[in-house]
Amino acid sequence: MKVDAELSVPVATAQVVRFDMKSPIDRTMQAPQSYWLDLCLTPRPHNARGCYSDRWGPERFERLGNIFMLPAGEALHARSDGCSTQSSILCHLNPEGLREWFDDDLHWTDQRLKACLDIPESSIHSLMLRLAEELRHPGFASQTMVELIVAQIAIELSRYCVNIKERAASGGLSAWRLRLIEERLQEVREAPSLAELAELCGLSVRQLTRGFRTSRDCSIGDYVANNRIEQARRLLATDTSVKAIAYTLGFASPSSFCYAYRRATGESPGQYRERLHRAGH
Repeated sequence: MKVDAELSVPVATAQVVRFDMKSPIDRTMQAPQSYWLDLCLTPRPHNARGCYSDRWGPERFERLGNIFMLPAGEALHARSDGCSTQSSILCHLNPEGLREWFDDDLHWTDQRLKACLDIPESSIHSLMLRLAEELRHPGFASQTMVELIVAQIAIELSRYCVNIKERAASGGLSAWRLRLIEERLQEVREAPSLAELAELCGLSVRQLTRGFRTSRDCSIGDYVANNRIEQARRLLATDTSVKAIAYTLGFASPSSFCYAYRRATGESPGQYRERLHRAGH
């Protein structure tokens, strides 16, 4: 791991780092005394996934999203099927220093732990990018600015975690139906409609949407949209033109793609490519 920028304040240590992964990931991560928050600035390695080693069985791995958080004291076994150069913003949050903003007594249920592996909050994404900018180009009262940004991140994380409800014992989609949905979403083409996914699973649209929300704690529409953005990131890391990416992913025009991408991520496709270039990707 190479640290490109770093700044420590009483409530956190923030870093912009690069990983040069020569082989697929297969390692255990631990943050004994801090919350580990990670925003990947480049596409994650293919099929990046994680397992809470001390809580889940060895066969249970869940997808690692663009943003994930490892609670203090937890161990995460991370794996991937691919290798790449990865650039990330890491924020190691001090639980004691954040007690005012973050509910440290939060019960880490299975659903909350799972939800922390793929945090879709655009507000946290924007704050992490702002943090990275401050690390790379510190200005007047930079330490105070970092503390204020970290406080906002902690509040947003606390709200996100508190809103995760423990899943009911039944009512979700079966594992094979969830697998069919994931396989369809891995296809790099236009996003599937609800009707298409319902037919694929042999369910009505209503059964699909209710069952998916129970299983994943988010709407299937949001899940499909987030997956589409992840595919866009992977394509933007190649030499494929923005126009070609837009039509490949089923957008009506390059401008509609750029609008959707900026709305979801807080930056344009061009700005994302510029960050990749600066990271040496």
